[in-house]
Parts: sequence; C-alpha cells; structure tokens
Amino acid sequence: IVPPTGAKGMNLAIADVRVLAEALIAWYQAGRTDLLERYSATCLRRVWRAEHFSWWMTSMLHRFPDDDGAFQQRLQLSQLRYVTTSRAAAASLAENYVGLETV
Repeated sequence: IVPPTGAKGMNLAIADVRVLAEALIAWYQAGRTDLLERYSATCLRRVWRAEHFSWWMTSMLHRFPDDDGAFQQRLQLSQLRYVTTSRAAAASLAENYVGLETV
C-alpha cells in the first residue's frame, strides 16, 4: 500500500501489466517461461523502490501527531532544503517521481 503523496499506485499497476504482457508474449510466441517465472521478483523490485520513495516523500512533507516535535521538524526542513538546493537530490526526486523504468 502506497500513500498518495508519491502518486505511485496506478503507475505500479500499469508497470505490472507491462511486465506481464511481455512475459505472456514471450510464452505464447516462443514458449518461454523465464519471464513468467520472474514476474513477481521483477515487479517487487519496483514496488519496494516506490514504497520507499512514497514513505520518504510523506515523511518529508507531512507532520504526524506522534512526531517528536522540534527534532522531526528540523529533519524535515533539512531534507527540504537539500532537495531544493542540490541538483543531485532534485534529480533523484524527479527520477523517482516520474518513474523507475529499470529498477
């Protein structure tokens, strides 16, 4: 389950369909089973990457009732500053937000 912060739910579903379609084509056209056998492992790599990204975005952008106050707020501000001032951090955020083709 991914929170809507990272906008990943539908993207993951569409990516899963693409992986499954490629596996089914390989099976029907060439009798190959390798892609079908790796389907879950292939999809789970992307799911866990998206899960982490969604958790990271949520923890950076939202405050929660059980947060430990000033410490958590300073961590969030530090992360936001880093993402908005570092080209590498911004590129990583964009790559994860737009999609992960080869995870």
